[in-house]
Amino acid sequence: MRFFKKVMKFIGYLLMIFLVLIFIFCIYVWKVSDFKPPVVDTSAMSLQKVHVEGSLYTIGDNWIRKNKYGLWEMYVSGSPFELGVKNGKLSQQLIVDQELAFTQQIRQMIPSPGYLKFLRYVTGFINRNLPDHVTEEYKEEIYGVSMAAADSFSWVGTKYSRILNYHAAHDIGHALQNLMLVGCTSFGAWDSKTANGAMLLGRNFDFWVGDKFSENKIVAFYKPDKGNKFAFVTWGGFTGVVSGMNDKGLTVTINAARSDIPWAGAATPVSLVAREILQYSNDIQEAIAIAHKRKMFVSESFLVGSAVDHKAVLIEKTPDTLAVYDAASDHLLCTNHYQSDLFQQQKLNKEQKANSASVYRYERLQELLQQNYPLTPEKIANILRDRRGLHNANIGDGNEKAVNQLIAHHSVIFQPDSLRMWVSTQPWQLGTYVCYDLRKVFALHGLQHDVEIADTTLNIAPDPFLQTQEFRNFELFRKNKLALQQKQPVDTAETVHSNPDFYDAYRVAGDYCKLNKWYTAAINYYTEALRHEVATITERNAIQNKIVECKRKLKS
Repeated sequence: MRFFKKVMKFIGYLLMIFLVLIFIFCIYVWKVSDFKPPVVDTSAMSLQKVHVEGSLYTIGDNWIRKNKYGLWEMYVSGSPFELGVKNGKLSQQLIVDQELAFTQQIRQMIPSPGYLKFLRYVTGFINRNLPDHVTEEYKEEIYGVSMAAADSFSWVGTKYSRILNYHAAHDIGHALQNLMLVGCTSFGAWDSKTANGAMLLGRNFDFWVGDKFSENKIVAFYKPDKGNKFAFVTWGGFTGVVSGMNDKGLTVTINAARSDIPWAGAATPVSLVAREILQYSNDIQEAIAIAHKRKMFVSESFLVGSAVDHKAVLIEKTPDTLAVYDAASDHLLCTNHYQSDLFQQQKLNKEQKANSASVYRYERLQELLQQNYPLTPEKIANILRDRRGLHNANIGDGNEKAVNQLIAHHSVIFQPDSLRMWVSTQPWQLGTYVCYDLRKVFALHGLQHDVEIADTTLNIAPDPFLQTQEFRNFELFRKNKLALQQKQPVDTAETVHSNPDFYDAYRVAGDYCKLNKWYTAAINYYTEALRHEVATITERNAIQNKIVECKRKLKS
């Protein structure tokens, strides 16, 4: 008995020491993740936003307005902190709404308060050195933006820490669980592959963090006091770049690749590397030099198109190495795997090609391009909207193997030679593609009236798919899929009948039956799902494991 008491006492001491260490770790993470803002001249905070008319607000020559297609358009100029302050003041409500949408979706995905708190510590630990990898210029700008953030999200962190951390959210989610929230498709063509030989590039930014997150897109036009003028598609509070073009006709888009967990800590967020390339590069070699000098903690492909070089290349970057893939042709394609000789045999890249939808989507993209040469902006829009599989197979609406997965935050078409860009409107890339001529926008020198700044005569019409019964059926499928995610009732018959060629319709119905312990029905739905084109090996294995689990439950 005395020995037992000694053992228990020893275990108690160990437990106490462990809890103290955990407490010290949490304090450490809390301290290091509460970033100190840069020291700046805050006189720009005295700038006042003025309502002119309609949706138009101005700060001197800077402005924001909402066009008739639902896109917000914003122009800001000045020094880094001034850029941030103007951005923040003009788009304050969008910043608040965006943070609310983001945090609500995170809470929905992770309903446990305890796990949310744990995740905050994990994120804080990974991001502990983040400010060391962000240039002073961008820290000042982000600090200026953060002045407009709401006070009601203190559970995430201080305003500056939150906004800075959000710039690494893509990287962390991508690395921690390889969520592939950014499973994008992009391509470029020029010379013989386009109607007039001019460069054309297209991209789908397939990023979904809830519908609310995609509601308020901003087409931002920046005139910083250093570097190039540029335009990019963004959202409230985000100064990084995922899709953009500068006034030299250089374009940048990003595509996620497979990554390891970043135990070594933070590095420069991918979006800020793309931003620096856009702001400070005139050609491909300058873009490569910037990408080379920045350390990242996830793997990413940067598709860089250049009017100066009259071609596009892929800058493929891992946390350790950089490679440049030049197709040595007049076209270039990119999904979510690496193509350079250096990375072809990389273990993670081979796993990505074998297990994900990337190779299938790449092959479908090849097929579509071959069918549509020579390309025009309208043909590129059709390709970006394509919902079919290889050989035009019906693989269900919303399949990750399709170029159009019906989850895109935005879609963009660039014509660098003429400095034109087309930006998609709701829903996803199915609405009107609005055309902007960067030369005309940057020549405005302010707005006195709430007028259209887009070159609407060059707009690309909405996808006719929007007017079909098939689209209405897809909305019914999606309603049920979201209901399952929110643990609400699902109409299983409606789910499968509304999208009968999509494996995920049967997976959704099966999951709902399994949740309600209707194991025989669940097995039947899962078995039917496996008869269709499943997006990934991982998903196929998951469905097979659910069948095994349901059979075991039936026997017990």
